[in-house]
Amino acid sequence: MRTHHTLALATLTLAVSSAVQVQASSHREAPFITENPKVDATDFYAFRSYEGGREGYVTLIANYNPLQDPYGGPNYFSLSPDALYEIHIDNTGDAKEDLTFQFQVTNELGNDGKGISLSIGGKDIPVPLKNIGAVTDTDSSNLNFRESYKLTMVNGDRRTGEKHAAVNAANGSTTFAKPFDNVGSKTFSTQAYDQYAHSFIQNVQLTGCPAGAQDGRVFVGQRKDPFAVNLGEIFDLVNLDPTASADAKPDALADKNVTTFALEVPIGCLTGGNSNGIFGAWTTASLPQVSVLDPTPDKLKAKVSGGAWTQVSRLGMPLVNEVVIGLPDKNLFNASQPKDDAAQFLNYVTNPSLPVLLNALFGVTAPTVEGRPDLVAAFLTGLKGVNADGSAAEMLRLNTGIAPTMKANQNNLGVAAGDSAGFPNGRRPGDDVVDAELRVAMGLLCHLPLGLCTPEQAPSGTIPYTDGTPQNAGQFGEAFPYLTTPLAGSPNTN
Repeated sequence: MRTHHTLALATLTLAVSSAVQVQASSHREAPFITENPKVDATDFYAFRSYEGGREGYVTLIANYNPLQDPYGGPNYFSLSPDALYEIHIDNTGDAKEDLTFQFQVTNELGNDGKGISLSIGGKDIPVPLKNIGAVTDTDSSNLNFRESYKLTMVNGDRRTGEKHAAVNAANGSTTFAKPFDNVGSKTFSTQAYDQYAHSFIQNVQLTGCPAGAQDGRVFVGQRKDPFAVNLGEIFDLVNLDPTASADAKPDALADKNVTTFALEVPIGCLTGGNSNGIFGAWTTASLPQVSVLDPTPDKLKAKVSGGAWTQVSRLGMPLVNEVVIGLPDKNLFNASQPKDDAAQFLNYVTNPSLPVLLNALFGVTAPTVEGRPDLVAAFLTGLKGVNADGSAAEMLRLNTGIAPTMKANQNNLGVAAGDSAGFPNGRRPGDDVVDAELRVAMGLLCHLPLGLCTPEQAPSGTIPYTDGTPQNAGQFGEAFPYLTTPLAGSPNTN
């Protein structure tokens, strides 16, 4: 029988070794996706809900549209009505989706799609702005632009499986409203933005789940970017002292927002009743294969799109594509599926380039173990007895049999510090994966009695590398959707 100590050590291995893929959140990680920010996934989270009374649920969070400046008007940061945003679940260990949650967004002008106009000089003149006055959760008449979405659950293959429309439990509708971005305190002068946005958290019936496991919650809207990282210096050839204080540097994303898809689902729906309680998850975004620019755009449409859905963004474990996958294959990784990872990307795991780059920059010694079996176990298979599910693929794996840790007791290093409900048993917003990645890339696992490699094969493996920017649970809420209120575009309260 596995002892508690051995299990904690094994889980620690997965926690820190999985972090080899991470140095920041996944912003602008591939050449093509930089041209399509509305479908650029930045972070993906999957964790047992730690809000009081919600322990029987899992929260899934997929963030898109990176580096949003709060003041980015007049059009701000809507989602793409041409895109299909998806969260995939594999609960049978074959690296293929068994469940998919699809989000499709609709954009429309105010005034019943005609747009708000003002009578000027005897003529109705359409206004150039997305709102013309104060907005509240009960009065959106001043909005000149509105977003809504439909949520569909697919059982089986994402394109050919059985589809089930999610239902708003409050009114029976299959359409859900999305809040307007936090453009500033004057627009939201009569109601605080957090109260306004909170009203868009919807109870939902997930009709594709088994009976008794269909009730959930959903929220789609702007949030403060949850990832904390010293982004500029890291990607300037690690232009910092990587052994300095873990809180010596400011968060480069402190003044940025993102757009969040948050979904809370009963555990019994996600695991499908499997015996191990483990599932793998990842998020993707797809666009129609063909898009033609319209030389005479009509209202909000400037192109005509059609053809098969074509995947252009993918994210499971954080930052695989940014710091593991080589530049020639970054677009391919975003278009690929987990079941093909071992065949297409194994060399990037068995022969990682990051340790060699750190060696060139700082003179530290890269691990010498051939084939990096420590990283293979974490990157493609998980660890037996923790969250291995039998597949060989890059996914964020969650063992739902491990109870959630309440916010006040969470450790930002997750299982590495004895908090087995944290990364890489899924990933919570407060889990600090950056520091762990730097250390594991240099062979920290070789200094643990795991039989994967030896301390002699990783002479620099115990150096406490850090990017200098802290991440912890105290930066977030303790209730769904956990991520915090987006920064206001205009904080002036006069």
